[in-house]
Amino acid sequence: MENNRTPILELKDVKTYFRVPRGVLKAVNGVSLTIYKGETVGLVGESGCGKSTLGKTIMRLYRPDEGQVLFEGKDIWSYRKKEKKEYTKNVQMIFQDPYACLDPLSVVSDIVAEGMKIHKMYSKAELENRVLELLGMVGLNRDHASRFPHEFSGGQRQRIGIARALSLEPKLIVCDEPISALDVSIQAQVVNLLKRLQKEMGLSYLFVTHDLSMVRQISNRIAVMYLGSLVEIADSEDIYSKNYHPYTRALLSAIPIADPAVERERKRILLQGDVPSPVNLPEGCNFCNRCPYAGEECRKKKPELRQMEPGHLVACHRAGKI
Repeated sequence: MENNRTPILELKDVKTYFRVPRGVLKAVNGVSLTIYKGETVGLVGESGCGKSTLGKTIMRLYRPDEGQVLFEGKDIWSYRKKEKKEYTKNVQMIFQDPYACLDPLSVVSDIVAEGMKIHKMYSKAELENRVLELLGMVGLNRDHASRFPHEFSGGQRQRIGIARALSLEPKLIVCDEPISALDVSIQAQVVNLLKRLQKEMGLSYLFVTHDLSMVRQISNRIAVMYLGSLVEIADSEDIYSKNYHPYTRALLSAIPIADPAVERERKRILLQGDVPSPVNLPEGCNFCNRCPYAGEECRKKKPELRQMEPGHLVACHRAGKI
């Protein structure tokens, strides 16, 4: 299936480190991942595993220490000035906090129009019409254009953020926990909105989240991240029905089930031990001190992603044996 698809973004052994007083914090530690045109890749994992850092590396907010980020086949750090500006149009971000990312002193029309003004995309008259069109696309109306961010609910503010991201007609949007700050009922609305816009505009998404129940609804493929590295990548349905990595299984066991009888009877996987410091990672597998199946090989040798089935990659020495 993947051979017939065109990559829009390719991460090749990306490493993003930070120098801290105790040493080097390895936030992203050798991530390789491809996003194809028109698809959504969900990136999941515990808080602090490096998901947002990876998203910001894609946005050129952090420069990787090693590896390449290729957009449509070209390294984004080899761009000249004009190409950098074009990249800011093609790749946009929807942020986690829908209030903190909006200028509290600007009205909605100015917030949505700012990027279009910088890139000189429309005349003044056209710009006004385009802002109203974008607001309509995300479920807001003309009256909202003259209001300030504090006058909106959390869900409405996130819609403003989505309208701003769409304003430059991007090809790829990095969604960094776009629903975590919203009520559950509003989360479904925002996810459905993103899916509709993707279909209408042919968008590609990297959907960063820790919500495994919601990411299933929007993602074509899911990548599971632990301590800066990817441990499992598979089609969305496959990773729920046939997963190989112990960490993936533990995450999935924590998803609540609506049926009280089933919820009471099912077995949850409770991980033992502490998460290692990203400043002082284990010699072998990052997960070995919390894994009930870890052996001597796990403690001495770092596992690489290998294919268990077509399109299903796992970084685990014991995968298929447990």
